[in-house]
Amino acid sequence: MTSSLGRLEDLPADYVGTLHGHNLAPLWPALRSFIPHDRPTRRTQPYVWRYSEVRPLLMRAGELTPVEKAERRVLVLCNPGHGLEELRATPSIYVGLQLILPGETAPTHRHTPSAVRFVVEGRGAYTVVDGQKLPMERGDLILTPSGLWHEHGHGGTDPVVWLDALDLPLHVLLETSYAIEGPRQSTTDAATASQVRFQQGGIVPYGALLRARASYPLMRFPWHGVRATLDAMSRSSAPGELAHVAYVNPETGHECLPTLGFSAVRLSPGTPATLPHHSASMVLHIVEGEGVAEIDAERLQFAEFDTVAVPNFAEVRLQAAGRQPTYIFIIDDAPLQRRLGFYAVVDSRPAR
Repeated sequence: MTSSLGRLEDLPADYVGTLHGHNLAPLWPALRSFIPHDRPTRRTQPYVWRYSEVRPLLMRAGELTPVEKAERRVLVLCNPGHGLEELRATPSIYVGLQLILPGETAPTHRHTPSAVRFVVEGRGAYTVVDGQKLPMERGDLILTPSGLWHEHGHGGTDPVVWLDALDLPLHVLLETSYAIEGPRQSTTDAATASQVRFQQGGIVPYGALLRARASYPLMRFPWHGVRATLDAMSRSSAPGELAHVAYVNPETGHECLPTLGFSAVRLSPGTPATLPHHSASMVLHIVEGEGVAEIDAERLQFAEFDTVAVPNFAEVRLQAAGRQPTYIFIIDDAPLQRRLGFYAVVDSRPAR
């Protein structure tokens, strides 16, 4: 590849003006900004949103804006490398913190972006997805896939906060993002029915073998089961081995959603851990505990309920603080990259 390319200033001004007049532009002056040598150009910055700072602002939003005026009362986590207008934590992942107060309901709608809810704090809220009423307990993962009706409600006594994660930036780029409002749903499925049908890994309803498999047979992944699995893995793992589990479709074994992947890790006290070094961007949410993340040699301290942005191709090392384990929920865009054919696992940082 040519190491030095011509600049726009090297071309005659009248020629450039004529090109622009016909909505044309020469590629070569801008080629390196779109296809750089050796490694991608990254705008995404490693960053920590501290829940201790965000929570008071979210509660203030609850005082200032009734849910009827907000539809969804959310503070969006905006990566400083992308600015406030783009509403993204990484290039393809939108993340926000949503507040619902006792007695409130968020109206029914469906939209093209796929979304999940990861409950941060509080009890008594629920999400209805495609007729299934799903309780929302701390640490639970709730799916609201593309095109499915969903609504939220709160029958408890304390504020409930959850983390929203969507592939919204992808739909904004493709100009395919929109929502449709609908009437309140009638719940046709018991709240725990899917948990009964998919209670144990490796065992599925026999009927699943005889019919076309459901796209989203399991909508709610309770945290207590995920945490117990991580603890059991940690006890049986070799020294230094990271306890790391993936959330999957129980009928197919594939990712829950076509564009976003979800997993969780347990950090043992005193044992550093390294996340897979790959091409995907990530968002880490601290479910329990505290510690330090070293992202491409930048050290970021985190505490319980904090959220951390991780750029593509970043090397990530984690260390729990204190004497208790730390549990982290991870969102990544690996499924999207795999479907597009360029997902990569790398052994070392790509050359600059």
